Amino acid sequence: MKLIVIDMQKALMDDELYRYERFMRRVEAVIAAARENGVEVIYVQHDAGPGTGFSIGDEAFEITDEVKPAEGEKVFVKAINSCFGNREFTSYLESSGDKDLMIVGLQTDFCIDATVKSAFERGYNVIIPEGTNSTFDNPYLTGETSCAYYFNEVWPDLFADCVTFDEALELLSDQKK
Repeated sequence: MKLIVIDMQKALMDDELYRYERFMRRVEAVIAAARENGVEVIYVQHDAGPGTGFSIGDEAFEITDEVKPAEGEKVFVKAINSCFGNREFTSYLESSGDKDLMIVGLQTDFCIDATVKSAFERGYNVIIPEGTNSTFDNPYLTGETSCAYYFNEVWPDLFADCVTFDEALELLSDQKK
């Protein structure tokens, strides 16, 4: 199993994210459990392009300190919603032979959803722990509605195994070698 941490960048860290404090605590706990149990943690950052303020070299682009990568952990950069838009990321996962991916991060209705579906199309077993992805309100849906819709309607039984937070921690502990 690999843990994929998506877009946990300073520009997106905002208490307007749905259940921000719980989300952060859970992502921190999942990362800690992965590390403790020998599960590889891989980070992916979104680059919106030069001049956007959300690109390589910009402070807002950096991964937030609360969940920053440990020494030696891989970090990939993407320019589209799905992490699989980065060829090095895709090749790295393919070469590992590991078909189980636990996915956490931002934003539920953009990069998380695109990555979940891209992983499914490539034959990966995707695991989404409850409360480990979040998003903002938009003109059509609240963050709460978006998170519930994807976790309870879009992903289960087709694209991903949507598990409780405790089940996710148990799955990670089962990986200990």
